[in-house]
Amino acid sequence: MTNFDPNLSCCIKFNTIMNKFKIVALGFILPLSLAFTGCQSKKESAGPKSRPVPKVDAFIVTPSSLMNEIAVSGSLLPFEEVQLKNEVAGRVVKLNLPEGKFVKAGTLLVKIFDDDLQANLRKLQSQLAIQEKILQRQSELLKVNGISQNDYDQASLTVSSINAEIEVLKAQIRKTEVLAPFDGVIGLRNVSPGAVVSASSMLATIRQDNKLKLDFSVPEKYSSMIVAGLNIKFTVQGDTTIYNASVIASEQGIEAATRNLRVRAVVENRSKTLIPGAYTNVELTLGENTNALVIPTNAIIPLERSKSVIVSKDGKAHFVEVQTGIRSSGTIEITSGIEAGDTVITSGVLFLKEGSKLEYASFKTSAL
Repeated sequence: MTNFDPNLSCCIKFNTIMNKFKIVALGFILPLSLAFTGCQSKKESAGPKSRPVPKVDAFIVTPSSLMNEIAVSGSLLPFEEVQLKNEVAGRVVKLNLPEGKFVKAGTLLVKIFDDDLQANLRKLQSQLAIQEKILQRQSELLKVNGISQNDYDQASLTVSSINAEIEVLKAQIRKTEVLAPFDGVIGLRNVSPGAVVSASSMLATIRQDNKLKLDFSVPEKYSSMIVAGLNIKFTVQGDTTIYNASVIASEQGIEAATRNLRVRAVVENRSKTLIPGAYTNVELTLGENTNALVIPTNAIIPLERSKSVIVSKDGKAHFVEVQTGIRSSGTIEITSGIEAGDTVITSGVLFLKEGSKLEYASFKTSAL
């Protein structure tokens, strides 16, 4: 006879009840899930509403005349400028440095004490006079064989040696004098009469005042257009007068750091308002291009290493890389990338993508 286990009977009944509960719950959950999935699929099928195509402004590229002008900054420099310095040390015994005054070339400006050198010079000149007389007598004796040729040569050598020593002393005396190297105006002096100065002390400056130099730099792409004799115009700050200058030379090489060419011009029409060191605005006219392609600057899309514009082709947007040239207020020259007759988009360029359909708000067909 089999014994009956009451615990086993309870477990069977509990499992049966749980299975029925799962079936009932599944009956409720499944329809709800299907209903939610259906609603979701309807929302997805509806999708977002299509955005309207933005209208853009367009410009039809037309060849036009463009003056090849560029504006750069420059600086005025003295045509000639020298820092006046003494070559030897000593005491200043004569000072002729009229500040702000004009002096002629060769004018004695500063004299250093040289009495000791002058005394040695007079001593050598006395010795030279005696030796020259001795040489003259020995020359007469040599003619009658009164002395040997060797004795005559020794006397001649002594005269030559004294002459050489005199020349050395004269050179040392010249170093005690500071002369004006050219016609010019003396600046502010830095020494007083009686001062003891060391060698190469800064005494003053002298500048040529009848003309100036104008230094400026142009971008590398214009370097071939810069030639000697090219006329330029410039202005200085605080003065609306337009001054003229003429290119005299350019540096025979492009600066690696700036990719610019350094140019120098000469300013002949000197004015009191033109001061060496002044900042200038330089304008150069490098010719005229009668078939230039010019577009509005707002059509340019700057990229990291290039520039692009959006060109309309078959009513769609196409991005084209371009090379630019002369820029002015509101316009820019395109040297490559587009052709005459192309339609360039000038507004809404940030909202367009490659192949976007275009609708136009306005057209401009005349040259800028």
